Amino acid sequence: MKTKPSLGLMVVMLMFPQIVETIYSPALGSIADAFSVSYAQAAQTLSVYFVAFALGVVTWGVMADKLGRRPTMLIGLVIYSCSALVAMQTLSFTVLILARVMSAFGIAVGSVVTQTMLRDAFDGNELAKVFSLMGMGIALSPVVGMLLGGYLTSAGGYHYVFLALMTMALALFVYNLLKLPETQTENQSVNLRDLTVRMVKDPQVIISAVLVALYNIALFSYYQLGAFRFSELGLSAELFGYSGIALGLATLMGSYVNKVLLTRNASQHSLLLLSALLLVGGAVGVYVMLDTLYFVVAMMLVVMSFGIAIPNILSSALVDYKQYAGSAGAVFGLLYYLMIGSGLALTGFVQNLGYVLLACSVVTSMVTLSRR
Repeated sequence: MKTKPSLGLMVVMLMFPQIVETIYSPALGSIADAFSVSYAQAAQTLSVYFVAFALGVVTWGVMADKLGRRPTMLIGLVIYSCSALVAMQTLSFTVLILARVMSAFGIAVGSVVTQTMLRDAFDGNELAKVFSLMGMGIALSPVVGMLLGGYLTSAGGYHYVFLALMTMALALFVYNLLKLPETQTENQSVNLRDLTVRMVKDPQVIISAVLVALYNIALFSYYQLGAFRFSELGLSAELFGYSGIALGLATLMGSYVNKVLLTRNASQHSLLLLSALLLVGGAVGVYVMLDTLYFVVAMMLVVMSFGIAIPNILSSALVDYKQYAGSAGAVFGLLYYLMIGSGLALTGFVQNLGYVLLACSVVTSMVTLSRR
C-alpha cells in the first residue's frame, strides 16, 4: 500500500519556493538603493536564483532516490535557512548574490521532492487532479508573498524580508521533521547519464520542459520588472505588493477552471490551447497598457493561463519515468529551470514587460500547436 503524504503539507511545500520569490520582488528597489547598484543589477539576482535553483533540482532529485524523500527535504530546508541568515546580515552585494545562489540551491528541494512524493503516491487521472489542487494552493502564494513582501519592505527594507524567509524556513523544517512521511518504497539506483540522454531524446519531455519554462518566464517577468514599472509610474512598493491579490485570484480562477474542465473530461491538448490563447490575450493587453496601471488587469490573463497549463504539463511529462521518479524529476527540472534562468536573464536586459510577454506568447502558441 502506498504511503500518501498530507496534501496540505504538499501544497505548502510547493507554495514556498513561489512565496520566496514573490516576497522578494518588492524588495528589489530596497536592495538597489542599499547596495548602490542599478535596478537592472538588482533584478539579476532573480535570474541568478533560477540558475542555482536548477542545480539544486538535480542534486535533490538524485538524493531523493538515494537517501529517501524525507531526509532530502530536511537537508534542503536547513541550507535555505542558513543562506537567508547570511543574506540578511551581509553588507556586500557580492555576498548577497552568493547567499541567493545557496538559498536557491536549498529551496529547490521543495519543488522536486514534493513533486516526486506526489508521483510516488498517485497515478494517472488522480495525479492530474492532485496537481490541479496543488495549482489552486499555489494561487495563494503570490497573494501571501506580494502582500507580505510589500509590507515588510515598507517597514524595514530587504532585512525584514530575509528575516521573514528565514523564520518561515525554520518553521517548515520543524513541521516536516514531525509530520513528513517517507513515500519511497525502496532505494533506487539509476545511471543518471543514461537517463539524461534518454530524456533529452524524448520529444515529450523536451516540449513539456519548454512549455513549463515559457509559462514561468511569463509569470516571473512580472515579479522581476513589475516593481520597477510601478516605481516609474510613481507608485509604491506596497501598492505593487497589493497587486499580488489580483494575480493570486487570477491563478486561483485558472486552477478552478482547469479542475472543472478535467472533471468534464476535457482533453489535455484543448486545455493547453486555451492556456496559450489566454497568454496571447494577456501579452497583447500588457503591451498596449504598459504606461498605465491597467496593465495589471491584462496580466491577470497571463496568470490564468499559468494556472491552467502548469498542472497539465507536470502531471503528464514523466509518465514513462515513474520508476525513476526522483532522478527523472531532477533532469526534467534542470531542463526547464535552466531555460527559466536564461529567459529571465534576457528579461533583465530587455527591461520591457510587454516585449517579453509577446515573445513568450508567440513561442508558446507555436510549441502548443506542434504538440500532439
